[in-house]
Amino acid sequence: MSAGKKIKHTATTAKGKAKEAAGKAVGNERLVAKGKGEQIKGDVAQAGQKAKDAFEH
Repeated sequence: MSAGKKIKHTATTAKGKAKEAAGKAVGNERLVAKGKGEQIKGDVAQAGQKAKDAFEH
């Protein structure tokens, strides 16, 4: 996986965790759900990129 893409996917996951934590802190269920969604999006992107890299080598 290229370093730039890995950083981007990790940042998406981290941003999602931050949104989830902020949502829990203020009691905003929508923000919690949005944060969980971003975490999933980042994790799926990382897994997809790893699979792609495995087939390239």
